[in-house]
Amino acid sequence: MKTWLVDTGPFVAYVDHSDPQHEAVAATLDPFTGQLATTGAVVTEVMSFLSDVEGGPATFAELLLESETRLVDLTTADEILAAARLMERYADTPMDYADATLVLLGDELGVTDVLTLDRRGFSTYRTKKGRAFRIVDLAIG
Repeated sequence: MKTWLVDTGPFVAYVDHSDPQHEAVAATLDPFTGQLATTGAVVTEVMSFLSDVEGGPATFAELLLESETRLVDLTTADEILAAARLMERYADTPMDYADATLVLLGDELGVTDVLTLDRRGFSTYRTKKGRAFRIVDLAIG
C-alpha cells in the first residue's frame, strides 16, 4: 500500500476552504486510497493554525479518523534529540520541529513520498541513508 507523509500545510489547506491551496490539496487527497502518515508535532501545528477557523480543529480531527491517518508521536528523549540535531543540520533551510519529525518518520517507515507545501525544505532534506524526499505533485483543482 502506498504511504504518504503529510506535512502541516496540506492539512490546513484541506480543512480551510479559504486557503489558496484548498482546491489543489482536496483534488490530490480525495482520490488517494493509500495510507496517510504524520506526527504529533504536525497535528499540534495544524490545530494551532486552524484554531481561528470555525469548526477547524474538529473537522481536522474527523479527517484524521475518517482517513485512518497513521499518527506517530516521536516523543522519546532520543527522538527529540534526533529531531533537534536535524534542525541544527538544516538551520539554513530552515527546518522546524514538525518537519524534523516527518524526516524521522520517513526513516522509520522507509517512506520518502511527502505531501507538503514546503517544496524548498523537503527538496533539501534527506533521510539518514541520504535518500531525497519525493514531493507529491498537487492536482490541478
